[in-house]
Amino acid sequence: MPAKSKSQQKAAGAALSAKRGETDKSDLKGASREMVDSMTEKELEDLASTSRKGKPEHVSKS
Repeated sequence: MPAKSKSQQKAAGAALSAKRGETDKSDLKGASREMVDSMTEKELEDLASTSRKGKPEHVSKS
């Protein structure tokens, strides 16, 4: 599943880094903190590898 916004892609990258042990989980904030527990490494890779070109910075929840 591709990321819908730049911020979602960045959060997935941060969560993936923590899941792999490259950064401390305590350094995560917001969505990335939730992602690290609720998503598999493969799901995070898919989101984080999405190109940012043409994506909005944020997407509304509605």
